[in-house]
Amino acid sequence: MSDQPASPALAGRPATPDMRGAWRWLREWLTAKDRGNARLLILGVVALTIAQVIVQMRFNTWNRDFFNALDKRDSGAFRQQIMVFLMLAAASMAAAVYQLYLKQLLQLGWREWLTRRFSEGWLHDGRQYQLEAGAAEADNPDQRIAEDVRVATELAIEFTVGLLISASMLVAFVGILWSLSGPLDIVLAGYNVHVAGYMVWAAVLYACIGSGLTWLVGRPMVGLNVRRTTAEADFRFGLTRAREGGESIALIRGEADERRGLTLLFGEVRDAVRNLMRSQRNLMWLTSAYGTLAMIFPTVVAAPAYFAGAMTLGGLMQVGAAFGQVQAALNWFVDSFPRIAEWRSAVSRLVAFQDALDDLEAVATDPTQPTIVMEELAADAPHRLELDALEIAFIDGTTVIADAFAVIEPGERVLIKGESGTGKSTLFRAIGGLWPWGGGRIVTPPRTDMAFLPQRPYLPLGTLAGTLCYPASPDDFEPQAKVDALTQVGLGHLTERLAEDQRWDRVLSLGEQQRLAFARLLLQKPAWIFLDEATAALDEPNQDAMMTLLTEALPNSAIVSIGHRPGLEAFHTRTLTLEKREGGARFRRAAPRVVSDRTKRRRARVATASLSV
Repeated sequence: MSDQPASPALAGRPATPDMRGAWRWLREWLTAKDRGNARLLILGVVALTIAQVIVQMRFNTWNRDFFNALDKRDSGAFRQQIMVFLMLAAASMAAAVYQLYLKQLLQLGWREWLTRRFSEGWLHDGRQYQLEAGAAEADNPDQRIAEDVRVATELAIEFTVGLLISASMLVAFVGILWSLSGPLDIVLAGYNVHVAGYMVWAAVLYACIGSGLTWLVGRPMVGLNVRRTTAEADFRFGLTRAREGGESIALIRGEADERRGLTLLFGEVRDAVRNLMRSQRNLMWLTSAYGTLAMIFPTVVAAPAYFAGAMTLGGLMQVGAAFGQVQAALNWFVDSFPRIAEWRSAVSRLVAFQDALDDLEAVATDPTQPTIVMEELAADAPHRLELDALEIAFIDGTTVIADAFAVIEPGERVLIKGESGTGKSTLFRAIGGLWPWGGGRIVTPPRTDMAFLPQRPYLPLGTLAGTLCYPASPDDFEPQAKVDALTQVGLGHLTERLAEDQRWDRVLSLGEQQRLAFARLLLQKPAWIFLDEATAALDEPNQDAMMTLLTEALPNSAIVSIGHRPGLEAFHTRTLTLEKREGGARFRRAAPRVVSDRTKRRRARVATASLSV
């Protein structure tokens, strides 16, 4: 995560929970062309939910008949009710099993769609880099996409189905309970009060008290869940960094410092979990007492009618079961509150992530925003790279490069130099379209004609052939072309391993990775090549060999390099030097280089020399 302050554009929206986010994503999914069979799955879930309610209603009357048969000691009626029970149980199990299966298919489909949506928004036009550079409220996007999307989609559908079941049960059983419970006459302040369907009102009162107390006691859990999720993500990020940097940590004996850092990160996890545990403990006291009282409450409320002879034992059991269904429906909020808090924390993190992506999109598309204007030339237009009144700023608004003018024509070879801190690498990112902060204009050739080589090349997971051809497919090149490219850059010993699947960023040294990046250029033959310290891990003879190979194999390609070594100047015809000045670095133009006979002889020796590994 960047320690630079966020820009105003990215900090404009507070990262507050927005519960409408989940429903907005659901609407977009159900109307999207790639929704699949989501609508049919929803209809199936609703139909099976209604079937479950009908079965439960029939169970309620069965409850009355079964206990009446017991009360009358009627063995024939008892056996008949056992058969009815078996049929009802089979129907209930079938409806429950297939409802669960369709619900899980629905959850998986929505999660897949939303994961794809966020992945496309994140890995688009350098957004993944810009978020890391400037959007602190959208840290750990991997965790948000992998975990928060899962929680948000699964629990949203879980809650929706739960509400549907509760509402259906409430509608179905309120009428039953009203008709069975009858009236209740009580005396209040000397007045006789006649309460019709008194058990319905008792269930409503009991559920309202429980829901109100649950909300009061459990309200802090939403914020505590957000804090815990963030702390867990930061701790995993620290572990990942320690794993990825294992070699460097071991070489400089940095294990103790890493342990201290991980201990601090886990301390945040521990504190967040402890606070959440305390809140859950307080809520558990309430829900445990509430659930325990619910076991006897309906029987106690209905007992006066039973003892008065107005209700049979079967009727008492039927009333108790109906009361339990109504109470369970009304208690949905009480039972679901801990998971609602977890769901809200996941949705709020996703909403903040979506807001950050939307802000970056707004910066890129709003003509009133003070950003660098990227202009990509058409394929049939004369190509060039032009910096027109370019200003590059840090995210906090500090100008790093000011008033930059330059034009680079096709086939030119230009070296950009400057002391550390003049913004060379930031200029590299701006040309690549990754850095929008600043002003002015950059005119570029078509993006398909451009190739960028950073100091540490990106090596994707997969086979060596896939890594060599990335981002193109290995099938786009002949097998012999891949072998020749590796051999030319001095990696001939790897030609037998092209089909091998490895973590090549671990297997290959940094120098070998840089050679592999040059082999990519030989295969893909881009018209414009941008090198940012792309030979920093090579010694000078091998750097010269790579540059000679590049200039001879791709004589018509333009090369724009960022580097410090004096030997690089021999492979470029022009140098642009960035000089630090007040208000931002500026270009000091140098005259075109005249290649001396000595340099020509040096290039010739390098071209004929064998490459050392």
